[in-house]
Amino acid sequence: MTTLDPGTALAPSSAWTVQRVLALVERNMMMYRRSVTPLAFGLIEPVMYLLTIGFGVGSLVGTVPGVDVRYPVFVAPAILATTAMNTAFNQTSFGVFSRIKVDLTYEAIVPTPLSVTDIVVGEVISAVLNGVLTSIGFLAAAAAMGLVISPGILLAIPAAALVGFAFAAGGLAATTFIRDFPDFQLVQLVMLPMYLFATTFYPLSTYPGWLRPFIEILPLYQSIALIRGPALGSFDGVALAVAVVYLVVFGVVGMVVATRRLGRLLLK
Repeated sequence: MTTLDPGTALAPSSAWTVQRVLALVERNMMMYRRSVTPLAFGLIEPVMYLLTIGFGVGSLVGTVPGVDVRYPVFVAPAILATTAMNTAFNQTSFGVFSRIKVDLTYEAIVPTPLSVTDIVVGEVISAVLNGVLTSIGFLAAAAAMGLVISPGILLAIPAAALVGFAFAAGGLAATTFIRDFPDFQLVQLVMLPMYLFATTFYPLSTYPGWLRPFIEILPLYQSIALIRGPALGSFDGVALAVAVVYLVVFGVVGMVVATRRLGRLLLK
């Protein structure tokens, strides 16, 4: 990045306005509109998982023990949660890093009145919007396959927005520690095991008792719990409240870390 005088390059990191944030969101939406490929891939991939694992493995599993629903019905809400997670996280991790290192987008943004906080909030909102769009598309596909059994599934949309917020902020914070593209392999060393172990494909009860607390502290586990319960007609107020608070705190911490570090990164 071009070295700039911090006194003139960016507005104070704590300063932000709705107008400036929306300007960045509009810019991002215009860029996303030029190519539907990322959005389409973000939808096709989870649908393929649902078809191959939900129905493929589901034909062998039948009804999920202890939950008493068909396996595809059990898996669908979890894949919806991972759809919101992956879409939002990829936008603010690999996407933002590409805009810093390859597209040099922020070299044009830094001299403008936008502050670091404007950039952080704008990027997170953009990622959340994309996460919600892909989640709606996946939900429509799941409904077409007959996998909706409770009106509680309608809560999946605001839940997907919260999941997107948490992982968009977390992805942006993680990006500020990335040195070059090979470092994203380290990110996958965290994301892939979490995807496999956070009860995406089987209930928490399948784990031994000593391991369950470690599973429950995973952000994806809380995301799945927030969506799967209502989707299956279960409304555990305590569990849902814990998931909401967890994801809000996770997202806020991510935004604080991203805001503090991004300014130094952009001014290198």
